[in-house]
Amino acid sequence: RAAEWQLEQPAWSGRLRVTARGSTAFIKLEDKSSGELFAQAPVEQFPGIAVEGVTDSSRYFVIRVEDGNGRRAFIGVGFVDRGDAFDFNVALQDHFKWVRQQSELARQAQDLEQGPKLDLGFKEGQTIKLNIANMKKKEGGTGSTRPRPAGPGGLSLLPPPPGGKSGSGERPAPFSTPSQLPGTPITDSLLSWPQPAAPPAADVWGDFAKASG
Repeated sequence: RAAEWQLEQPAWSGRLRVTARGSTAFIKLEDKSSGELFAQAPVEQFPGIAVEGVTDSSRYFVIRVEDGNGRRAFIGVGFVDRGDAFDFNVALQDHFKWVRQQSELARQAQDLEQGPKLDLGFKEGQTIKLNIANMKKKEGGTGSTRPRPAGPGGLSLLPPPPGGKSGSGERPAPFSTPSQLPGTPITDSLLSWPQPAAPPAADVWGDFAKASG
């Protein structure tokens, strides 16, 4: 009970800081002017024996200080302001909440390492089927050629020679040498153009023997 302490004449007054190293929190009592360490209480568990609240006040606590040589002592500390006492309590709670979270994450990681590993490899004789949409199957040969327009009888025809005039009565002269367009084979039917038709055999002047006078 804090009422049993000599609160009017404290043995020491200064500042209190809470620090942490790893999973251990440290309550440090320091001189408020020089920062010299007066006493330190390592806390490995909260709530625990290292720091306890009194039964008759929320501003006073009993902490277990250590000097590093194995000697320990229990001393009572109190805060003038109730808000400072609340912050002290919350700082310890937050630290050990973080410790529990780290311990849980480490345990889950260990369980994953020790658990069975997922084997994604194909077993012997195992097959897989893929269904790809909008895929057209090629029919016929491996390649497709572009069809050419065919003339009568299935033969490819060459375009008319340059210089020809339509509707003038002139006919193009036959080729003396065969010409070939790119990609067009030369056949016997392409070596010459059609010959002009023979003139009519009838005499255009008429029969003079039958003319009168």
